[in-house]
Amino acid sequence: MTELPKNLYTAEQTRELDRVAIEDCEIPGTTLMARAADATFNILSEKWPEAKSVIVFCGNGNNAGDGFVLARLAENNRLKATVVLVGSADVLSGDALEVYNHLQGTQVTVVDFDECEIDGSDVIVDALFGSGLCREVEGRWKDAVDLINNSKLPVISVDVPSGLSADTGCPLGVAVKANVTVSFIGMKRGLLTAEGPEYTGDLFFSDLDCPEEVYEDVKPSVMRVDSSDLLDLLPKRNKAAHKGSFGHVLIIGGDEGMSGAPMLAGEACLRTGAGLVTIATCQENVSMKTVSCPELMVEAIEEKLALKELVKRKNITTVVVGPGLGQSEWSEKIFDAALSLDLPTVVDADALNLLAKSPVKKDDWILTPHPGEASRLLNVKTNAIQKNRFNSLSELQNKYSGIAVLKGAGTVISDGRENFLCSAGNPGMASAGMGDCLTGVIAGLLAQGLDLADAAILGVCVHSEAGDLAALEGERGLIATDLFPLIRKIINASLQ
Repeated sequence: MTELPKNLYTAEQTRELDRVAIEDCEIPGTTLMARAADATFNILSEKWPEAKSVIVFCGNGNNAGDGFVLARLAENNRLKATVVLVGSADVLSGDALEVYNHLQGTQVTVVDFDECEIDGSDVIVDALFGSGLCREVEGRWKDAVDLINNSKLPVISVDVPSGLSADTGCPLGVAVKANVTVSFIGMKRGLLTAEGPEYTGDLFFSDLDCPEEVYEDVKPSVMRVDSSDLLDLLPKRNKAAHKGSFGHVLIIGGDEGMSGAPMLAGEACLRTGAGLVTIATCQENVSMKTVSCPELMVEAIEEKLALKELVKRKNITTVVVGPGLGQSEWSEKIFDAALSLDLPTVVDADALNLLAKSPVKKDDWILTPHPGEASRLLNVKTNAIQKNRFNSLSELQNKYSGIAVLKGAGTVISDGRENFLCSAGNPGMASAGMGDCLTGVIAGLLAQGLDLADAAILGVCVHSEAGDLAALEGERGLIATDLFPLIRKIINASLQ
């Protein structure tokens, strides 16, 4: 068993990896099944060492073949093993039929789904569907998934939770909610975004001892990233450095009554390492800004010309527009002024909503929508965004250029050439101000010289990993300011 890989694949790409392993590398399909079953059983034994019996739900394909082999392995290890055929033995073929026939003469009990009893079982093994499922789960298959989910027994899924789209991370009608999933050969991208993490439970991976040549000609669909991939881009600081050496960020936002958002973004920016941060806001908010973070500078801005003069006077290097911006007449005027600045820009919150009303393209910005904002940017419903986050990401980048960051469980990033996914983060981060904090982190990295794509990727990873560290004390009650000291800790990890 290996750590989760960086390369993520679609279901079609995974089938090609299987084909290369079997045909080009001449690894028998039954050998791969045996390795998959062994990997799954090892995890099962580690997770539930007291288990005395397993019940294995099998379909008609090769995923079922993995289940058949696992049942024999369980029996060989003195566990009571029952195979439930939700499909039909009459339609089994190839390797799956071969390993099914090997059950004959063993102590493994084989029953039809209509006759199965799960009472007395300790662990359920889900081997109904593999990664190639692309239709709604219906009929007896749905009944089987419902039975598994309602059983209150621990569940381990073979390769993917049955019914979950390996490409999108969305259930195809219904899907098994596993406690553990063990994926093989190619890590499926859908397991790490959208609803994928909710259905997979603890996720493990085995390459089934496939040689490197299996992966040489199949380019991954997505690259999984973490902060360690990019932290080295932040060099050790010169001893003669001064605050101007690390950029000056201008955060434009904070309509009347909404001073908190730009303040959060500003402090996150400083904690990430920016040298200077100025907040451009409406006159009513000026006196409130420095209460909790006196390091922030504040300027009242009412006109486009005043904003341009501020940028020149303060030698601004990086712009943020959106936190607390609102959608008033002032907001629209200041947003238009921000778009006229010829500087790297992070666009978030209400700036995204204003952009949706009058779409334009720019190459030197980073858009950071959550699914609701993305739905407005693409003029579709929010569930359409979540139905295929990777397609939505590509559409955002194509329509607006620059770098697109689609926030959510398994945040995804596109620079127009490649897609990236951050699997860090947790539900505790679903609280006010977290998006403002992320915006500040990304801007702080831009200010220190990272290019747009690297700043977006590293910013997402640092922010998510800080959230995970904060959640060690519990997810409930986690707030954005809890992340500040942890952001600083992570951003300095490469120097330790």
